[in-house]
Amino acid sequence: MKLGVAMFFTDYSMTPQELATAAEERGFDSVWSPEHSHIPLSRKSAFPSGGELPKKYYDAMDPFVALMAAAAVTRTIKVGTGVCLVAQRDPIQTAKLVASIDQLSNGRFLFGIGNGWNRDEMENHGTKFETRHKLARERVEAMKVIWSKSKPEYHGELVNFDPMMTWPKPVQKPHPPIWVGGAFPYGARRAIRYGDGWMPHRARPHYANVRDLLPEFRKLAQEADRDVPVTIWGAKDGDMLKADRDAGVVRVIISLESAKSDAILPELDKWAALAKQVA
Repeated sequence: MKLGVAMFFTDYSMTPQELATAAEERGFDSVWSPEHSHIPLSRKSAFPSGGELPKKYYDAMDPFVALMAAAAVTRTIKVGTGVCLVAQRDPIQTAKLVASIDQLSNGRFLFGIGNGWNRDEMENHGTKFETRHKLARERVEAMKVIWSKSKPEYHGELVNFDPMMTWPKPVQKPHPPIWVGGAFPYGARRAIRYGDGWMPHRARPHYANVRDLLPEFRKLAQEADRDVPVTIWGAKDGDMLKADRDAGVVRVIISLESAKSDAILPELDKWAALAKQVA
């Protein structure tokens, strides 16, 4: 089982270059960067984890810029969006960003995506909260066509464009793996429908450990004649990692605070030691 690390990169955290280099040196599989373009002062949607929204959500750097900086100073570690809010992004421009970073990283990009929870943020982008799931699916489908066809076109209900020419194409064929975030059961169903993997958070208000739901998830995947690997976001200790490994989880991502090296490097050392025990 692989172990990745994630951080809200800010102007008061480690830089993406520092974290990626340190993580690669310690044998981590991947480094992940989340996305929030902004946080409106109004709040129609509750924070999914409960309580007040942490400051780092307001301060997060653009994930593609951060991850390209990380990829530029490393050789093997993968770089992933965790998650890219595709319902808030133009699919043509996002497809080019994905292909570009996959080219420049020599095929090390992981495209983690999510449909979002912040109604106010989406509405500022012209996205209707009620149709965000359909919009995200069509944008993913459209991007797949862009990445794989020389003259792509797409005609959906919410996304529509005639034949075009756009390069570069990704190094990874037919495209970088798409890891779909979201809770069980709806996020799981979306991952089975159009993703290459499912990437849920460990806990949500209606369940304490998503690992307990993996038999149900795999049953859904089997019914759809699909084999969809699972990455879990978050862990507490080595025992949890061992249980994940035994349950067939392919990767666990450790969320780190937006802090400097003196606080983060000991955390990396601790998790790297645990990762060796469960590899």
